[in-house]
Amino acid sequence: MQSDDPLGRRDFLKTAGGAAVTVTLAGCAGDGGDGGGEQTGTDTEADDGDGGGGEMTEEDGGDGGGGQGQTLVYARGDHPENYDPQQTTSGEVAKVTNQLFDTLIQFAAGSGGQLEAGLATDYSLDGQTATLTLREGVTFHSGEEFTAADFKATFQRFTDSEYDYYLGDANRSGYGPFTLGNWIESVDASEEYQLEIQLSQRYAPFLRNLAMFAAAVLSKAQIESVEANPDAQVTLGTEPVGTGPFAFDTLDNPNDRIRLTANDDFWGPGPNVGEVVFKTITENSTRVQDVINGASHITDNLDSDGFKRADSSDTATLLRKNGINVGYMAMNMERMEPFRDRRVRRAVSLAVNTEAIVNQIYQGFATQASQPLPPDVTGHNEDIDPYPTDKEEAQSLLEAAGYGDGFEFELATFSNPRGYNPSPVQTANQVRSDLEEIGLSVNINQFSDFGPYLDYTDQGKHDACFLGWYTDNADPDNFLYVLLDPKVDMEQVPDDQDWVSFDTEGYSTLNVSAWANTEYMQIVREAQATYDEGEREQMYMEANQIAHDEAPWVFVDYAETLRAINEAVAEDSYTVSSVGGPYLNTVELQ
Repeated sequence: MQSDDPLGRRDFLKTAGGAAVTVTLAGCAGDGGDGGGEQTGTDTEADDGDGGGGEMTEEDGGDGGGGQGQTLVYARGDHPENYDPQQTTSGEVAKVTNQLFDTLIQFAAGSGGQLEAGLATDYSLDGQTATLTLREGVTFHSGEEFTAADFKATFQRFTDSEYDYYLGDANRSGYGPFTLGNWIESVDASEEYQLEIQLSQRYAPFLRNLAMFAAAVLSKAQIESVEANPDAQVTLGTEPVGTGPFAFDTLDNPNDRIRLTANDDFWGPGPNVGEVVFKTITENSTRVQDVINGASHITDNLDSDGFKRADSSDTATLLRKNGINVGYMAMNMERMEPFRDRRVRRAVSLAVNTEAIVNQIYQGFATQASQPLPPDVTGHNEDIDPYPTDKEEAQSLLEAAGYGDGFEFELATFSNPRGYNPSPVQTANQVRSDLEEIGLSVNINQFSDFGPYLDYTDQGKHDACFLGWYTDNADPDNFLYVLLDPKVDMEQVPDDQDWVSFDTEGYSTLNVSAWANTEYMQIVREAQATYDEGEREQMYMEANQIAHDEAPWVFVDYAETLRAINEAVAEDSYTVSSVGGPYLNTVELQ
């Protein structure tokens, strides 16, 4: 169904601040069915598993040594003060909540998106019915036993305004409708260890939605332990209670730290350390040095120089994995009339030297993008090559479109490094230089804070802008539908144009280009309801070809997933994942 709660990028991302928004994001690994109308999964022996007081000081770090007495220190770039997975979209929050909470289904560590059993040991999706058998003997950190009633209360708190303990429209994140609310008709939790979920329509990504960090299962007892009003529910984010490998201990906001302790009753592998401390070091160079010195054990979201320093260090290691993300420059077709002409958009794509961007500015920690869907995701079209740099052809296209004398436009950019764009200002300068060579004048509009930047692009005030995406649920729909379908009724797109205005009813401002190609929209909407993986793959390959040819974006890069780790982390005990995690329950210190 079409949501009557338009889902904007601001709703998804604003709370992430300056941190790279992984939202524990993902890709697809073909775990979606047997070619018929049913998708299934069964518990197996998992190699890696998942789990999703007072002032703390630098002494929380350690010399290693392994075992339950050791403290693992994770350095990050931001310190949120609320750890309710239903109130945020922040990747910095997810790093913590994935240690505290579990989901019914989870992404296998290091797999790039393969589903495996979590709190549900068996699961299937047949038509519009999802059936899950739940794991018995699991307890929350508070001691209550996990049952089907906990998931139902979790769902209701997130999406059901009639539920006494509803979180509230103003408090819940945009993931409420996106993950569960838009798709679930009803939840039958009448049996303690069985769930039957009725969907409102066929929706192929649904099982993957259940593995997203926003679908973490909360304790019904805790939900209903506070007053039945949204303000009371907000407070649960400062005392989170889950079933994960680590339990909440201390939230030290003055010192930008949070301490977790090992859950000895965890149902899965580990944990192998006694404590985890997340500490915040906002400066990239200081954060990587903290890992090199051994005061921290793991960090991420560095700029290219920071990762290079870790890679060349004698005491740290750089772990690299193909990422499942895309970085792009969107051209706003509503605001800029020249961008409504496909020839102009293709000219811009031909003029921007993305090869130089990924190899020189990003220092080889990314590859050129050719389409919205990154490699390793079902539906990525291997027959599509990145746009070559061809300024002569670009100039010819501009002349054919009537813009041979050029035109002027604004390019909005954020300032701080993000995984898909680790050097945004330098990249903007490269784009300006490239486009000047074909007669286009680019005015760079630089934002120092990411929240206001998202507000700006969410309102469609930009002529062009840099953005990117780490997928949420390991499904191609999460790129092709979420980012480039405007979510409006087909009838609202005029026959003679392929764009719509930002104020169109139902419009999703995740589509910052205002692109509305009805052929593309038809394909991705049909694919969303198709369960046969072979058919879906062909449909998405076709959709990628359309997006490439129509060029609503300059497809810039697919970035690697990178982590810097200190030598105290035992070899192979920490698995870098492009979706889910970080998987800290398996980490050992030596």
